[in-house]
Formats: sequence, C-alpha cells, structure tokens
Amino acid sequence: MISLQSKYSGISGLLPVIAAFTGNVLVFIAKLAGFALTGSGAMFSEAVHSLADTANQSLLIIGVSKSTKQPDEFFPYGYGKERFIWALISACGIFFIGCGVTVYRGVNSIFNPQAIHLSLFSLYILGAAFIIESLTLWLALNDIRSHFPEAKLKKILAEADPTTLAVVYEDSLAVLGVMVAFFSIILARVTGQAYWDAAGSIVIGLLLGVAAIMLIAKNRDYLITKSIPKETEELIIEILNNDPTIEKVLDFKSTILDVGKYRIKCDVEFNAASLIKELSKHHFLENEYEEVKESYENFMKFSVDYMDRVPRLVGKKIDELEKKIRAQVPQAVFIDIEIN
Repeated sequence: MISLQSKYSGISGLLPVIAAFTGNVLVFIAKLAGFALTGSGAMFSEAVHSLADTANQSLLIIGVSKSTKQPDEFFPYGYGKERFIWALISACGIFFIGCGVTVYRGVNSIFNPQAIHLSLFSLYILGAAFIIESLTLWLALNDIRSHFPEAKLKKILAEADPTTLAVVYEDSLAVLGVMVAFFSIILARVTGQAYWDAAGSIVIGLLLGVAAIMLIAKNRDYLITKSIPKETEELIIEILNNDPTIEKVLDFKSTILDVGKYRIKCDVEFNAASLIKELSKHHFLENEYEEVKESYENFMKFSVDYMDRVPRLVGKKIDELEKKIRAQVPQAVFIDIEIN
C-alpha cells in the first residue's frame, strides 16, 4: 500500500494533548512562583508561555473531542474539520498571547530595567520544567512516529495530525524556551546587565510567533479543503485504470475530511466491450439471441431486460472498484464514482 498516513482512530492526537495540558498546568504554577521570587522578565515570559500553552491545549482537547461526532443529516460527512477550527483558534492564541505578551514584556524591560534576584530555587524550577516539557514532547513525537514509522520529516510535517503537531511545536519551543530563560537569567546576573534577561524574553516570544504562523498556515490548508497526498491520488487513479471495465478516468477530485478520512470523487468512462464480456459470461446474450430472432416482440422484451441488466452491472462494478480502493487506501471513507 502506498500511503504515508496510517488510519487514525476516532480520538487521534488526544493522549499527547492531555499529557501536554497536564504538564503545562504544573509548569505554569512553578514558573509563576519563580517569577515572583526573581522578578525575571524571561521567567515571566516562560510563565506566560506555559499559560498560553495550557489554554491552547484545552482548545485542542475540545476540537479533538468534537471531531469524533458521528455524521448526521446536517453534516453527512461528519465533524472532522472541528479539530482544525479549534487548532486554528489555538494557533492564534499562541501568536497574540504567547508571542505578543512576551515580546512586549521584553521590550518594556529594556526601557524599564528591573533588578533580577537569582536563586537556586528558580533554577530548580527551570530544571523541573525542562524535564516535564521534554517528557510531553517525547509523547507527542512518539505518537506521530507510530503513524509515520518510515516517513521523512517533510512528509510528516505535511500530513501529520495538526493537533499532535501543535503539541510538538509548542513543547519543542517550551524546551528551547527553558534553555533560553536559564542562560538569559545567568548572563543577567553575572554581567549585571538586565538587557540579557529582556533579550531572552524577546527571543522566546519571537519563537512562539514563528510556531504560531506555521500552525495557522497548516490548519488553513485543511479548512479550505485540502486535497489528499499526490502519491495517494496517483495510486487510486492507477487502481481505476488497471480495471478492464474502465476506459479512462476523466476527472478526479479529493478532500481531507479529518485526520485519516478522505472523500474521493471521480468521473470515469466505462469500456463497453468489457461490459459486454461481463454480460456474456453466463451465455446471456447467446441464449437471448436465439429467442429474439423469432419475433419483434421477443426483441423488445430482450431490450427491456438488457436495459435493466446494464445499470445493475455498472453498479456492481462500481462497488467492486470501491472495495479495491479501500483495500489499499483505507482512509478513503467516502468514494463517489460517477459515469460520464
């Protein structure tokens, strides 16, 4: 099977998000205590960073939960895009709250420097935060790798669940942010220059801004109806063209409804000679030929029967083609094959 994205379950991406949410609640409380003790702008930025991550991950949990609702009369293709809507809101939160507040705090600290009180307790807090963020990052990476065991990074970034990918981005930046905060606090204390701490705050904020823009762009692609991967499309067209009853595929359209759920629509032209062979397998035409020669009335009866058999035969072949496609592309949940 040529498919890089495995079939996800109905709660894809939920475990990494819950783990990240729990970890960030603990980290936020610890960093806030560290800021109260040190007055560090970088520590404050890290506290805001963790608060933003916590709020954003709560939105991701809502989105993943809502996306599992079953199709109904109002949404016949399900609620899969719910996760992309909430993930987009989450990404905007990272940009405006995470990036905006921390950069503002850093710039303000440059013009209004404050004394930094370094204590071992604050370093312990950063160390604990580093361990917790690294653990949740590992869980998110492990979840993605389980669905893309041999895929290259480019394909993973293009096709991975944006919910889990959001956790990867956020926790990667959280780990990096802890390191930036640690060194900026140390440098500010050693040199006696508060601008090192302010610079750390600005760097953390800008990193959050970059991650937010990447996530906004990814979720935008899904919300404006992103097509399935090119290699998967080529595989499906190959399956159709290899069937003797298909003359050619005239049109092919696809969309990703949810993680691991595709909708396929294509127009095909059937091969009349191949269909005739199908009808001739049980000597249908041969036996009928002998009867219709006797009278025009028999010929008319044959014509009516023939017109009735052909649509059923075409419908049967379409069902067979859909089974062939799903056997190799299980993500193709909805398939519409139409006759041109």
